[in-house]
Amino acid sequence: DFYHRPKEPVITPEAKAWVVSLACTKPKELGLAAELWTFRALATYVRTHAGEMGHVSLLKAAKSTIHRILEGQTLKPHKITYYLERKDPEFDRKMREVLMVYKEVTLGEQKTPDGRPVITVSVDEKPGVQALATVSPDLPPVPEKHATVSRDYEYKRLGTVSILAALDLQDGHVIAQVHKRHRSREFVELLKEIDSYYPPEATIRVILDNHSAHISQETRAYLATRPNRFVYVHTPKHGSWLNLVETLFSKMSRTFLKQIRVASWEELKERILKGVNEINVNPVVHQWRNFDFESESA
Repeated sequence: DFYHRPKEPVITPEAKAWVVSLACTKPKELGLAAELWTFRALATYVRTHAGEMGHVSLLKAAKSTIHRILEGQTLKPHKITYYLERKDPEFDRKMREVLMVYKEVTLGEQKTPDGRPVITVSVDEKPGVQALATVSPDLPPVPEKHATVSRDYEYKRLGTVSILAALDLQDGHVIAQVHKRHRSREFVELLKEIDSYYPPEATIRVILDNHSAHISQETRAYLATRPNRFVYVHTPKHGSWLNLVETLFSKMSRTFLKQIRVASWEELKERILKGVNEINVNPVVHQWRNFDFESESA
């Protein structure tokens, strides 16, 4: 037998269009408390207001009915997909400038017009790293009994740290400091360590964002004492993903910071610096691999 419907569909196209319209409207805009719909809440609203809107076919609409209507339109009003609005009118120009620096680094040694070597470092902060302590000791794995480390659910907060780091894009060396805050004075301390690490005749090209500590009066006063030593290359606003040091912070989170527990704030600082030293034993050069400017700006 050929497939056939025993009767014409009960729900009219106009009724379906109304449901789709509701799904594309936030509940709060209709006088409800919720920010997003659930299928159950949308079905309840549809049943309540279908009569007054002239869609009697929806007076008994169930949650599954609403789901089928929206599935036909590939709508998921119960979910959120995040996007980032560009608020920097010069985003593309700044992005290209940063990518051109990365491209230059891959080409080998760079020099200023007067012959001074150029060293490129990527700088940023990782704030809010929590110092957490266990209240009961961890239990090690036991063969044939417990396959994993066992840890009590309770923990104690001991404060937070900020990691300030500079990633050398030529050889992967990391200069890092750990502080309780990340103000201008802490950033200047990092600049001083960078300054002391590299040869005095070199120009240090710094890729960084526009954090207030990077461009404050205190920071500018220090930079004025070291003329021609540091050259800033700013990432665009909301363009932190363009800064290669973020890949270093990601590596930290996936390695020595993962599931870390400490007995004190000082221990956390010590272990972070130890982890940085371990990275420097076998440094990895971080490189930007996609130089298709059009796709990056899309």
